[in-house]
Amino acid sequence: MSVSFGGLLESTATFKTAASITAGKLVKMSANGTVAACSDGDKFCGYVVSDDGSHAAVQVRGVVTVPYTGTAPSVGFASLVSDGTGVKASNSGREHLVISVDSTGSKVTFLI
Repeated sequence: MSVSFGGLLESTATFKTAASITAGKLVKMSANGTVAACSDGDKFCGYVVSDDGSHAAVQVRGVVTVPYTGTAPSVGFASLVSDGTGVKASNSGREHLVISVDSTGSKVTFLI
């Protein structure tokens, strides 16, 4: 048996988009029922699973794997913010449960 976190507590919701966003990116709330791409230092609310230009399916709960920059987050609870592409460790971020860190590939797996 191997380790798997796929589908754990996963919830996805559909939001309007403030501008074109890309699947695989983190987003923040920008207006009622609307999300926008995160900039460096933003706290994020979800991970874009798919988008059609005006709406996006956003994973708001569950396990995601994204790239990280800077110092690798530690396994366990870590404060994370967007770096504009993926995440980075930050004292001002929200705490997330980090379950795996791939320091070779610079990717982190955590509960959103």
